[in-house]
Amino acid sequence: MPPTGREQLKGRVQELIDSNHVMVFSKSFCPFCIRVKELFTSLGREYNALELDECDDGSDIQEVLHELTGQKTVPNVFVNKTHLGGCDKTLQAHQDGTLGKLLDENHLKYDYDLIIIGGGSGGLACSKEAAALGKKVMVLDYVVPTPLGTSWGLGGTCVNVGCIPKKLMHQAAILGHALKDSRKFGWEYEENVRHNWDTMRDAIQSYIGSLNWGYRVALRDKSVRYENAYGEFVEQHKIKATNKRGKEAFYTAEKFVVATGERPRYLGIPGDKEYCITSDDLFSLPYCPGKTLVVGASYVALECAGFLAGIGLDVTVMVRSIFLRGFDQEMANRAGDYMETHGVKFIKQFVPTSIELLEEGTPGKLKVVAKSTEGDHIIEDEYNTVLIAVGRDACTRNIGLEKIGVKINGKNGKVPVNDVEETNVPYVYAIGDILDGKLELTPVAIQAGRLLARRLYGGSTLKCDYVNVPTTVFTPLEYGCCGYAEEKAIELYGQENLEVYHTLFWPLEFTVASRDNNTCFAKIICNKLDNDRVIGFHVLGPNAGEITQGFGAAMKCGLTKEKLDETIGIHPTCAEVFTTMDVTKSSGGDITQKGC
Repeated sequence: MPPTGREQLKGRVQELIDSNHVMVFSKSFCPFCIRVKELFTSLGREYNALELDECDDGSDIQEVLHELTGQKTVPNVFVNKTHLGGCDKTLQAHQDGTLGKLLDENHLKYDYDLIIIGGGSGGLACSKEAAALGKKVMVLDYVVPTPLGTSWGLGGTCVNVGCIPKKLMHQAAILGHALKDSRKFGWEYEENVRHNWDTMRDAIQSYIGSLNWGYRVALRDKSVRYENAYGEFVEQHKIKATNKRGKEAFYTAEKFVVATGERPRYLGIPGDKEYCITSDDLFSLPYCPGKTLVVGASYVALECAGFLAGIGLDVTVMVRSIFLRGFDQEMANRAGDYMETHGVKFIKQFVPTSIELLEEGTPGKLKVVAKSTEGDHIIEDEYNTVLIAVGRDACTRNIGLEKIGVKINGKNGKVPVNDVEETNVPYVYAIGDILDGKLELTPVAIQAGRLLARRLYGGSTLKCDYVNVPTTVFTPLEYGCCGYAEEKAIELYGQENLEVYHTLFWPLEFTVASRDNNTCFAKIICNKLDNDRVIGFHVLGPNAGEITQGFGAAMKCGLTKEKLDETIGIHPTCAEVFTTMDVTKSSGGDITQKGC
């Protein structure tokens, strides 16, 4: 079939770009176009300018340029086949030296300024920021299916199998509890209230699908090239991209960002990969999981156990050692205690040794054999589903880092970086959950990605703060925190230099429902050597994430106990307890509350 008129026009535009070292699509009367052309003249560089207002098909050419670059305006500047952008971006490229490199015929040319391996939150944020700063950017993203065959679209763990579906299923559980409370508030309804897993799953997956599409559109609008392909370094500055059909392509770039994230760790026992699921499988599971054993005490484990129990399932958590390793242990134990009094069963100091399939089905039936960590005691029980949540492993061991000399931590596969996210190889950077010793949180990856792009291409010097980061564990009673856990604060500052204020509280919405009196808990850790600056903030209660976000901003501004005491609380709210805390842990005073 002969090419259409539109295809011929695209070919003509591409020919102009490919055959001219400097190609300016312009309009003769446009002052910005004139300024760009004057720049190239002042640099002594020849350029070819196509004045679209003087062409019969100028408007059609402008539409083709919009399709190619995402840019609607003129001038539209290409140097050495690389799209620079309009007037501002061309002038910026001149200032930061990028234009000089492109104009240099002898300068080593790469296919891209930046290639990002990993299309999660951090990688996408970095790619869009770099593209907005005028760089030619590619994103490679490929999801290796789970042992059960689960995979998903663009966006990474958070969107597809993490924060988003987790919070929505947590909300489903909250609504179930609210239904029970509602009778005390005068609501009357029939008893046949039940939860439908398929309805919830389909609605959540539909929403996630819309986000996947939105991310692809956003990359297209920013002129970022996206390839659904597995990226692997093959030599310096060169990467191999393999798509799901096994087709290989090779690309070069001046710089790379590794943002491959993590995947759930398995137990390494008989039957784990054959019969168990992880959080990668749970949110799109085609059937209700039924009686479930959750193995692990990570935040993923406790969150999943919490919402599964909240929608009415029989849930048991098998814990090897402690709850929420790395978090404040007083808060972690209170969160676990609340779960235990609200329907979640715990088997402590045990680990599974084998998983056996007893019956096929959706769900089927599994036999779990487990051994005590404190002796030789063996137990076994039957479950419909076993969910493994014992931690996650960095996706760094099979992407060719060793071929270009990038060092990783041999124990956990994580990548050591300096304070600007640079690896030991100067042109390779890393962000997100794969960083050694850094927080594994979506907003941290997003912030680090944006700031990295701005430092690389925008002249910024601002670095990511990995300490004062607010976060929330969405257990049935939510746990929000910012700054240091009490254990870490004691390690860093010494017990004698800290003052810890704490209190129990009873949310007003719990009172009429007659539930959970003196279960919610708040704590701040203050550094006495620094004007009682708040260095640790902790809250266990409803809407803990919303509370913690605001106090997180205050801590960035240097929040002190005095400022908290001077703040007038909003009544009646949970957050107001932080403005009235007067009992220190060292005093041993009574912290129970008689009312809201």
